[in-house]
Amino acid sequence: MAAFSPEQRRELDDGLSRRDIALDPEGYFLIRIDAVAGELVVEHFGNGINARGLATDPKTGEVLSCRGGGPRTADAIVRGRSAKEVGIALTEGDGPWSLSRLDHALYLGRELQRAESCLEQGLAYVQD
Repeated sequence: MAAFSPEQRRELDDGLSRRDIALDPEGYFLIRIDAVAGELVVEHFGNGINARGLATDPKTGEVLSCRGGGPRTADAIVRGRSAKEVGIALTEGDGPWSLSRLDHALYLGRELQRAESCLEQGLAYVQD
């Protein structure tokens, strides 16, 4: 079997990113980098899931918009110097880190690695 080229690998990953996913009923995480502090920043937001599988505000029951809709306040924030440090804090730390799906945990690990790479290279990071 021939090896995938980098372009073929990107096409594969882009297709997988567009698949339907089941949301984690425990909430979602937003990842960003703080280049000045040299840290990865992860914010956790709680949510509900309605009968149609859409994320809802746990207080109002309203469907959360992916675009606009006003800022929400994070339930918790973790900062760390590496993907491993943040990952350990999320899975072994003191906080109520709500991950109920293995695919969600794997996704976070991949994204933290990407964010760390961007931080090291001085590149902008956009969460997938």
